[in-house]
Parts: sequence; C-alpha cells; structure tokens
Amino acid sequence: MNRLIAVVGMSGSGKSVVTEYLESVGWKKIYFGGVTYKLMEEAGIERTPDGKSEKEFREKLRAEHGPECYAKFLEPEIREELEKRDVVLDGLYSWYEYKYLIERFPNLKLVCVVVDKNLRYQRVAVRPERPFDEEAIRYRDLSEIENLFKGGPIAYADYYILNNGTMEDEINRLKEILEEDV
Repeated sequence: MNRLIAVVGMSGSGKSVVTEYLESVGWKKIYFGGVTYKLMEEAGIERTPDGKSEKEFREKLRAEHGPECYAKFLEPEIREELEKRDVVLDGLYSWYEYKYLIERFPNLKLVCVVVDKNLRYQRVAVRPERPFDEEAIRYRDLSEIENLFKGGPIAYADYYILNNGTMEDEINRLKEILEEDV
C-alpha cells in the first residue's frame, strides 16, 4: 500500500520545504488550497493580493458544505493518486478534515513541522511569497486556531519535525521519519 502523509503546522513553520522535498522524490502533492483557487476561478471571483477574497470564499465553502469540505472535495483525487504512488497532503488545516480522512484512509500519518514562535514570525516577515508583519501573523494564527480548529492535527501528529535549524536539518528529520516505515 502506498503511503499517505499530511504535513501540518502553523503558517511559516516550514511545511512547504517538507512537501517540496517529498514531491522531488516522487510523491504526489495534493494541495488543499488548490480547491479554493479552482472554485473561485469557476465562480469568476478574483483573488485579491491581501488574501481577503480567498478567506471569505473558504469560509463560505465551509459554511455551505461543512468544516470537512476540503477533505470531501479531495477524497476522489487522493484515492486515485494512492493507487499509483505515495501522496503528501499540503494544507490539511482542521480537526474535522483529519477526522474525515482518517476514517477513509487508516494509513494516513500526520507530520507536524514546528518552530519557535518568534523565529517563525521572523521567517514569515521576510519570506518572498506572502510575507506577513507580526500583527498580521498573530491575527492569522489566532484565526486558524479558533475558527479552523487547526490545533487538533498539530497536537495529534504522529511525527514532529523541529525546524529551528537549517533546511538540511529539517529534511534529515523527515528522512528519519520516512525510514520508520510511515
């Protein structure tokens, strides 16, 4: 059976480094945010630079289809891809999404990337894509924890990667996890 990993963590923790590495070694990445972009495009809704239109659209989707809707929307693609290769999920946010998926994919493992908060805030402020100042990232953190129940998958992860060091350190820890027969 092919492996299924969801990479979780707070914004700026280093999740993308993990998913990009797994992609580079042949895993199929399935991006939850892609659902938002695809459905917004189909509805003729433009993405705004501040991310406000995406946030509103995500909230609308969850209100209409339930808090686990992203997992529901992606379930067929996950099944199809798992038939062919290992799959990494990028963007599983909520406890509801996790509960939905673990019932259907008992082999799902959560890998959580964590970093000290002040270091994460420093990294987010200078990253090339979607940088946030400290006020904005604090607001986002609280919103994701309180409204998306993001803490559940982070607290319940099967494996943790402490990302206070270099990208090489982060990837080496991931390799250790993969050797444990995830």
